[in-house]
Amino acid sequence: MRSRIRKILMICSNYDAFALEEDGRIENQVRSEYRELNLSNPPKFIWANSSQQAREIVSSETEVDMIICMFNEQDKGIFPFASELKEEGRGIPFVLLIHYSKAVRQRVLESPRPGVDFVFSWHGNADLILAIVKLLEDAANADNDVFEVGVKGILLVEDSIRYYSNYLPELYKIVLTQSREFLKESLNEDQKKYRKRSRPKIFLATCLEEALAYFKKYGRNLLGVISDVGMVVHKGDDPKTEKLDAGIDLVKVIREYDPLMPVLLQSSQGGLAKVAEELGVGFLKKYSSTLFLQLGDYMREEFGFGDFVFRNPETGEEIARVRNLKELQNILFAVPAESFLYHISRNHVSRWLYSRAMFPVAEFLKPITWNSLQDVDAHRKIIFEAIVK
Repeated sequence: MRSRIRKILMICSNYDAFALEEDGRIENQVRSEYRELNLSNPPKFIWANSSQQAREIVSSETEVDMIICMFNEQDKGIFPFASELKEEGRGIPFVLLIHYSKAVRQRVLESPRPGVDFVFSWHGNADLILAIVKLLEDAANADNDVFEVGVKGILLVEDSIRYYSNYLPELYKIVLTQSREFLKESLNEDQKKYRKRSRPKIFLATCLEEALAYFKKYGRNLLGVISDVGMVVHKGDDPKTEKLDAGIDLVKVIREYDPLMPVLLQSSQGGLAKVAEELGVGFLKKYSSTLFLQLGDYMREEFGFGDFVFRNPETGEEIARVRNLKELQNILFAVPAESFLYHISRNHVSRWLYSRAMFPVAEFLKPITWNSLQDVDAHRKIIFEAIVK
């Protein structure tokens, strides 16, 4: 995590600023979210009430790391300002927040906005600001942390502004809570700091083209993929041109590359659950009242989050549960062969270790697959000795 967002320029009208004050100061809410999730160094906020004032601040302030702008139809300089920043090569991420309505969304989508990196729907919750900060920090640090250190990622593919604005904060809460849990295994403060910063990164793709590009670049380093079924093919396409089975195309590409990678499809059409089953992937129905509970369960089971649960492959019944390496080591030789075979043939052990930032042992175990070593007892011994080392 070399690159951090420490200072955010917030552009909003006096009315929006007043509304934010009424909801509770946004800085206090963000700080509270950071404390609750055991995060350090919350960002500081600078405020501007127009694009003109924001331009003056950026010219005099050298340390602005991100700009968040509340969409205001009266301020015609917002999109030109965002474009100018990119043309000047400042590299400051520019995020647009909109109060969601079909009319506002349509106006924003129809506006040329080459300088805007992301558009989010604002519902008054500070956890969205936290998710935006973490999303952009993940993007800035991805190449170094993924390719040099071994940090893993999760790819979220969704083209609905309203949906990913609700979904992303929940996804980060699950990941950050997982990070807080495995800190308990760390031996000292340095290890805790390292492990906390080594949590899985989240990548957001808002069209099929972006999703394929992310997968091509980070595919080997992903814990899993969560994708909508229907989405636009290219960034900026009219939502009316959405390809209804784009998510299925994405699954086929993933399966050609990695038959074992966890993929979770989502759709408002419950009938697609059968298609997902045929493809060998998970499925959740969008807008379900228990969606985020089901998401958490799926990530714990398939992405290696939470405890490692050995199951009976026939019934799905829990046989044993381990919380840390020591417990895994103690139970390795007692787990029934059929359960052990079920888990190692699906890379569950190495994925569990990756999600807990235990990169060296995970890297060592990942290539030792059932196809390469068809001997259950040999696998037990190898995992045991890897933990000892």
